[in-house]
Amino acid sequence: MTHQFANYPSLSGRAVLVSGGATGIGAEIVSAFAQQGAKVAFLDFDRDAGNALADDLGVAFEYCDLRALRAGVSALRERVGPFSCLVNNAARDDRHDWQDVTPEFWDERMATNLRHHFFAAQAVAPDMIEQGGGAIVNMGSVSWWEAMGNFPAYATTKAAVHGLTRTLARDLGGHNIRVNTVVPGHIMTQRQKDLWSPPEFLQARKERQCLPTLIEPEFVARMVLFLCSDDAAMCSAHNYFVDGGSV
Repeated sequence: MTHQFANYPSLSGRAVLVSGGATGIGAEIVSAFAQQGAKVAFLDFDRDAGNALADDLGVAFEYCDLRALRAGVSALRERVGPFSCLVNNAARDDRHDWQDVTPEFWDERMATNLRHHFFAAQAVAPDMIEQGGGAIVNMGSVSWWEAMGNFPAYATTKAAVHGLTRTLARDLGGHNIRVNTVVPGHIMTQRQKDLWSPPEFLQARKERQCLPTLIEPEFVARMVLFLCSDDAAMCSAHNYFVDGGSV
């Protein structure tokens, strides 16, 4: 099936910050915003992939450990201007047995998958307030909605993202800043294909979904574009699933 996607004139020229934008869903989001004419900047821990994508698209990239991101955000602001959109995409969904989790691993997963959502929002919200509004999109996951196992720290952080979205939507709504969560299903990134997509698992995913088609990253990116555009001007504090109907 051939898809004809929308163009959003309101995104043209807007400064957009994407975390974890070098590969996978993040890279697709960066590319989609660039195609809309946005001024795109992204952060990532993968220096080589980040530089390659930035060179290919002509967008701004800053190497950054998201556990300490303030310097990266400031550097990118200097290059593209005040941000009006933020996409908190970065995360690590490494599998782990609950019996093997240490306090140190738990704290590292919280920092990698959750803490930066808040501090990135804290860093760019003043830009949005000054401009009269903006949009923040946090990336959730179907993992806890479907009660998946084998990654309790990851699933916990993703559940917490939804609480963060709703409280920030209330705190920032008076400044015309919209905050929403996009909830991807099992998305066919290269990482997923390489590590966690044996044929029997993919068949089970198809059977669980209402739509019997595996989900490519571009569909997550399209939802993010919509939520950051003026077309979503009255959308805030909610979850937007891109899961083929698995939940």
